[in-house]
Amino acid sequence: MVLERICAKEREANMEKYTCSPEASDDYDSEDTDAVPFSPNCHESLKNMDDAKVEDPSCDPERPVKVSFEEITSAAYKIRSGVMNTPCMRSHLSSLTGMDIYLKKDFLQNTGSFKERGARYAMVMLTQEQKRKGVVAASLGNHAQAVAYHGFLLGIPVTVVMPIIAPIMKVQKCREYNANVIMEGKNMSEAKKLAISLSTKNGWTYINGYDHPQIIAGQGTVGLEILEQVEDVDAVVVPTGGGGLLAGVAVAVKTLNPGIKIIGVESERCASYANAIQNGKPIPTAIEGTLADGLAVPMIGYNAWETSKNLVDKMVTVKEEWIAVAILRLIENEKCVVEGAGACGLAAILAGQLDEFKGKRVVLLLTGGNMDTTILGRCLERGLAADGRLVKCKVTVSDRPGGISELCKLIGSIGVSIKDVIHERAWVASDVFSVEVSHRETILSNGI
Repeated sequence: MVLERICAKEREANMEKYTCSPEASDDYDSEDTDAVPFSPNCHESLKNMDDAKVEDPSCDPERPVKVSFEEITSAAYKIRSGVMNTPCMRSHLSSLTGMDIYLKKDFLQNTGSFKERGARYAMVMLTQEQKRKGVVAASLGNHAQAVAYHGFLLGIPVTVVMPIIAPIMKVQKCREYNANVIMEGKNMSEAKKLAISLSTKNGWTYINGYDHPQIIAGQGTVGLEILEQVEDVDAVVVPTGGGGLLAGVAVAVKTLNPGIKIIGVESERCASYANAIQNGKPIPTAIEGTLADGLAVPMIGYNAWETSKNLVDKMVTVKEEWIAVAILRLIENEKCVVEGAGACGLAAILAGQLDEFKGKRVVLLLTGGNMDTTILGRCLERGLAADGRLVKCKVTVSDRPGGISELCKLIGSIGVSIKDVIHERAWVASDVFSVEVSHRETILSNGI
């Protein structure tokens, strides 16, 4: 077993490396009465914030950290009791795509995403004093939930700063884990600035969700699990936002098997890694609204870039319609509800952007399942439309009894179900004896 052999070898070579010191114990006393309590009003306003103080100490563009394989194996050992070893199963989509596809289902973690790996590792590595004072993070949802959940388990006070656009479902989950939730900032950039400022002002530890070296190492443990679970892998496809997951997986996989291809996938509406490749360094990237909101990071991390830039074999960007179709395929064929970010790998395959792996074994990382229920229905309809299974049409019929009924019978006779009908009289361009009927119709089709 790959992971067991790695851990055994590391323990024999340097046992103390994996023994949590009092300053970094996985068994931190959750009843510590000296923990600093959080007040709902303990934060400063964005407009009163001093930009000069807003610097992330773990992400220095002049001295980026290159995360090592040894750090990833250390993380694997230290988080083993707190994070699930999720299944990696052959997909029913294999026969439809011409590839031997395996799905690493990390959306089955307790909080619904891979983010738990890095959050757990970063938090068990805190000193006792850091644990007593608490941590702060900025996130739209998944990282916030992971930090809140493991802070709750470890007895570490947690504050999360979430922009006002964060899904209410994720906000509520953070509060359920007793985190102090601050809703402020129009976007992630503003939320991050406030979180870093709060960390400086209050002595809290700021945990960057994608570029903290320990976050990268923790995320990389999923790469070790993949090679433990699946033999003869040809490629691993990784959804990419800030680059932390991609960097960690690339180091883990390439160290154990340099022949395996590492493929990153981004939405074309937030292609920060692709822009970094074109410019040779991380640069700010314009972000548009996307179904893959978990990947909407305006600039990849300096540490993530330094770690992964020579290990990634290909980076592809996918269109929104293919992300919607991928979400639909995973629900229909795998019975998996996966958010847009997690479905990007399959989207790239369905779009024909990874056809060089036809006939080969490919592992797709399904990174998150925290789909906002308020948009799930619209997302599925968009997938049906992109798949050609939901169409919209306008028909002019005679305004007489039975006119629309006859039209509906005609549509039904070809095996199509009507989702809704809009009946319009006033703005019809034809004569007053006609009405215009708009339909949204579902075409029954198995599709790919």
